[in-house]
Amino acid sequence: MVKIGMMIGDRYEILEKIGTGGMSDVYKAKCHKLNRFVAVKVLKQEFSENANFVSKFRIEAQAAAGLMHPNIVNVYDVGEENGIYYIVMELVEGITLKKYIEKKARLSYKEAVSIAIQVGMGIEVAHNNHIIHRDIKPQNIIISKDGKVKVTDFGIAKAATSNTITSNVMGSVHYTSPEQARGGYSDEKSDIYSLGITMFEMLTGRVPFNGETTVAIAIKHIQEELPSPKDFVPEIPGVVESIVLKCCQKSPERRYQSAQELIADLKQSLMNPDEDFVVQNDVEMDGDTRMITESEVAQIKRRTAYQEEYPEREEIMRLRSDTEAMYENEEEPEDRDDYDYNPRMERVTTFLAVLAGIVICIILIILVVNVINGIGKEPGESGQSSGPIQTGETDEGDSSDESKPEEVVYVPMPNVRGKTVEEVRNELKDLGLYSEVEYEESDSLEAGIVISADVTAGSDVPVGSTVTLTASAGPRGDVVPSVIGKTYEEAYNILLEGGFKITKLEAYSNTVEAGIVAMQSPVADSTVPKGSEVALTVSLGQENVKAKVPKLLGLTEMDGMVVIKEAKLQLGTVSYEYNDSYEVDRICYQSYSPDLEVDQDTEIQITVSLGPKPTPEPTRYRCNASIAAPTLEEAPDYVTGSTVTLKLVADDGVVILETRTSSFPYSTNHNNLSSSGGTLTVTYEVTTPPEFEMDENGNPVEVKPGTTETKSFTRRIEFTPQ
Repeated sequence: MVKIGMMIGDRYEILEKIGTGGMSDVYKAKCHKLNRFVAVKVLKQEFSENANFVSKFRIEAQAAAGLMHPNIVNVYDVGEENGIYYIVMELVEGITLKKYIEKKARLSYKEAVSIAIQVGMGIEVAHNNHIIHRDIKPQNIIISKDGKVKVTDFGIAKAATSNTITSNVMGSVHYTSPEQARGGYSDEKSDIYSLGITMFEMLTGRVPFNGETTVAIAIKHIQEELPSPKDFVPEIPGVVESIVLKCCQKSPERRYQSAQELIADLKQSLMNPDEDFVVQNDVEMDGDTRMITESEVAQIKRRTAYQEEYPEREEIMRLRSDTEAMYENEEEPEDRDDYDYNPRMERVTTFLAVLAGIVICIILIILVVNVINGIGKEPGESGQSSGPIQTGETDEGDSSDESKPEEVVYVPMPNVRGKTVEEVRNELKDLGLYSEVEYEESDSLEAGIVISADVTAGSDVPVGSTVTLTASAGPRGDVVPSVIGKTYEEAYNILLEGGFKITKLEAYSNTVEAGIVAMQSPVADSTVPKGSEVALTVSLGQENVKAKVPKLLGLTEMDGMVVIKEAKLQLGTVSYEYNDSYEVDRICYQSYSPDLEVDQDTEIQITVSLGPKPTPEPTRYRCNASIAAPTLEEAPDYVTGSTVTLKLVADDGVVILETRTSSFPYSTNHNNLSSSGGTLTVTYEVTTPPEFEMDENGNPVEVKPGTTETKSFTRRIEFTPQ
């Protein structure tokens, strides 16, 4: 049992309990070797005796320990001591994204996208190491006090092998993917779906699917189309909406195929929120949304109901199914599609599901009747005492009647006082009994020795019952006095008078004067065995520690983050801009010059290049003109109906139109023009008839020949952008 003030692994002092989960408890602790605070995740005692759970706990630790990234809660150490299995992790001071959303109602699209990019970068590193989180949700994303976003709680994460691993883990139903809700396999694209739902909640302040039961919500994930976030917040850019909808496609093949693809689109959306560059994946129709079958509904209901009523048994069954799946016969085709639909097979599946439901109901009725009759009957009432195991009838009548409920089996309770907890639990397990252990201090018995049980020795106990054991936590000790804030000499004398041993440690402090005790272990008012050692951390005053700024220019964004952390500095704001001198994803600006000495943990702002700024495509124009006949002002001597020449020349010198016509208005249409306008020249002819005079004979004589004069005028015509 973990107690406040105890030491684990000879270095981690448990300070306080800060959280609890299905399998483990989380404590804040002090690492005395490195003089820092950490989080210690301890496997719950009721699971530590189960080999499957211990194995899973170790696999989690080994998988998570291989992930080192600024956007992941790092794992420092793994160990086991006196039956206590623990993982030591980075302690992050901050709030969960869930609480952050509740506090702000909803986030702006820029803030939501920035958070999603950091979460995606953490997930990408996990996926590159063949680790799937399986439970991405705002509750598992922490925003630290300095604004960093970190993914935590790989509680149901599991190293993915090259084979498909099936899992019936439902996860958090509001964020679960359709394939998880169906009980199918989970892969990297399941995490992308859950991140899409998380983005939806950040943008709108609500989850897309809700219902009265977890089953109803799970069915909506499988069956209903995701609502558009713009329906709730119209000002969300269309490209951000497209990213969310692509993440949350029902078919995994329609989603982003990797976190890297998603991150690239998210970054692009910050730079160009008005463009629509999201490419939708077109796959076969067998990946489309379809109605959930009755058998699938029944399966989800049975799994969810059992999970809610027996969470600890569900965890055991989940471990068993996961273990079996890892050694499944590999004759099954690898390209099996979870979304195939066969009507005949559907009818067979439905019939089998109904039949299985009937059988399960009959078994449950029998078990309930047995339990009720077992509670209401005194042990030994059956009258059989010839052997160590007794049975009592649970119903009257002929024992050969097949409709009669099964008998309750009893076993005699052994004498457990004075034995070790491990011996007693094994003995009860062999008898078919479960056990729970409570600890209390004892001056007469060593730690781990059983004091008593809630069942009297020799009495009959139904098989399957739970026996509560009371065990010794060791003798009562001395209370450690508080010496923090005193000089080392004063603290030394106080502890020496109390019979304690003293160990002196020294550390720099920005808040405690030199020579003053800044920390003590065990903490004040904790009870420890007599003569225990108390470690005192004495302040050396402020340490003027400097860090040299590394050269970041030209490094990739990821490499820059690692170099900054190794230099004991902090990554500040990351911005993105076009730059002609640096390639895409290369750092083109840092807020402090290289080799400059600054205080440790100083924030370094960086700018990442988006590459050369693309040359904008020239605007193209169209000419849709209706040319009217010459007006009186333009051509006073123009004769209506006469033929004219029309010539339209664009501003860049290209002749668009050159024709003759006598019919007006004259329509012309031209597309893909590079100029915004042009000049129309209208040319027409004016004819003067010849002049005649009469001679002496009365005949006409031409005295002046007729003439033809060519005239023209121009008009300005503006084109329209395409």
